Amino acid sequence: MRIVISDETGALDYMLGVFHRHDVNLGHIEILDKLASCSPHAKKVLVKILFDGLPSEPRIQVMLRDLKKSVVAFMVEASYTIPWIPTRLQDLELLAEECMFGGDKLEADHPGFSDSAYVQRRQEISQLAQTYKHGDPVPYVKYQPDEIKTWSTVFEKLTDLYPTHACTQYQRGLMDLIANTEFGPSTIPQLNEISEFVTSKTGFSLRPVKGLLSSRYFLYGLALRVFHSTQYIRHHAAPFYTPEPDIIHEMMGHVPMFLDPDFADFSQAIGLASLGASDEFVQHLATVYWYTVEFGLIRQHAKPRAFGAGLLSSFGELEYCLTDKPKTLPFDPFNVEHDYPICSFQPLYYIANDFVTMRKQIEEFSRERNTERYFTPVYNKFDRTIQLLAEK
Repeated sequence: MRIVISDETGALDYMLGVFHRHDVNLGHIEILDKLASCSPHAKKVLVKILFDGLPSEPRIQVMLRDLKKSVVAFMVEASYTIPWIPTRLQDLELLAEECMFGGDKLEADHPGFSDSAYVQRRQEISQLAQTYKHGDPVPYVKYQPDEIKTWSTVFEKLTDLYPTHACTQYQRGLMDLIANTEFGPSTIPQLNEISEFVTSKTGFSLRPVKGLLSSRYFLYGLALRVFHSTQYIRHHAAPFYTPEPDIIHEMMGHVPMFLDPDFADFSQAIGLASLGASDEFVQHLATVYWYTVEFGLIRQHAKPRAFGAGLLSSFGELEYCLTDKPKTLPFDPFNVEHDYPICSFQPLYYIANDFVTMRKQIEEFSRERNTERYFTPVYNKFDRTIQLLAEK
């Protein structure tokens, strides 16, 4: 909307107070021009404001009636609703209750669904994630013998394949973790220690979450260089299968890659592209994420190697992905396919050349296709905040 206010001390502050009183979120404020007037004592200022809401909503109608009393004039222009945007780490606490599924709510086909002790254990660990607040140490989980056995079984099976199937960045990251943290076959790593180590390397941190977030909210975390991680583990009856992310998927699949600066920057680029984007654009980014961070291949020494966490944490699919059975295509965010299976091996993989090029591809894709967004998000690595700069 465009608002005309008096050019005098306190006028802008008073006008913005109307939005605050009615709890209407502002996405953008811009002084457009100072307006000429026949009286030198009656100068006016034209202000552009984008707010979260539609004129047809009752709460917005009440706010507009209040606004009319405090400004010279205003005009509401048609625009799309601005999604909520986090700009600092504390804002991510608002996502704690927004999990779609997982945590202590298991589907009927989950291997642990009928195991009451396992369900109770999941509830205990999920509760730890719910109580976590920014600035606190990540809650410690005292893993039980059967959980450690599950971890060890998968760890030993996967590490046999990494020398021939994992990309060099992953192998370096894994060795770095084993050498410098409690990361190994007989100990399930603690999120707090691993998060501090990753932060020291690339500025990414790990935040506990009780289950699976929506695509938008998960990508919001990446924009702030935060990876939301579960802490519970898959059921011991099926150590090589999980229908959802668990601590094995997070630690064995994702974490070693976040020690590579170029991969970390690529991941953040996907997150930054999601800020303020339409639902349709976010869904496309989630598909890009699926085909890269989860199931991506990269060409090294003229051969494809795995860097996606869904591959690196699954012995069966890690073997399968480098055979001649699946189809492969060069990675291009403009042309990723939107249909893909969730509970079976992927019939298609995209092969990238390097993470720097991938980041540039995401940034170009966002500039060309994210047309509804009116700002450019800029990350400040020193205070870990995001500024929203108006586009000219």
